[in-house]
Amino acid sequence: MTFSPLVNAPLPIQLHAFAALALIPLTITIFSLKRGNRLHRILGWTWVLLMTCVALTSFWIQEIRLIGGFSPIHLLSIGTLIALLAAVLAARHQRIRQHRRVMIWITFAALMGAGAFTLLPGRLMHAVLFSL
Repeated sequence: MTFSPLVNAPLPIQLHAFAALALIPLTITIFSLKRGNRLHRILGWTWVLLMTCVALTSFWIQEIRLIGGFSPIHLLSIGTLIALLAAVLAARHQRIRQHRRVMIWITFAALMGAGAFTLLPGRLMHAVLFSL
């Protein structure tokens, strides 16, 4: 594993990747701890901010250009931003089941699903993780 491809990448890609990487242990921590307390809220807001960073920085990553400078993955970024807002509003209005469902969707679809595509050959994170 080498971080040199990532360190040499443009700033939006670096921000995107490091925020996404930080989300991995944070997600595991949040899912492991008791919900609803002060720590959950602090870690949750951190998670939301990092995920917002990941979604927003994706618009400056335009390696796959199918529709102008954008690709279908950018639709996922828009959906993620909307879902983050919905999850925060649900929590603020004590709709905990809705909050939980949306956050789980974001975790699996946006974080893990989209993250899996970054490991395909020819992608930057493939070079980071699998180069010798």
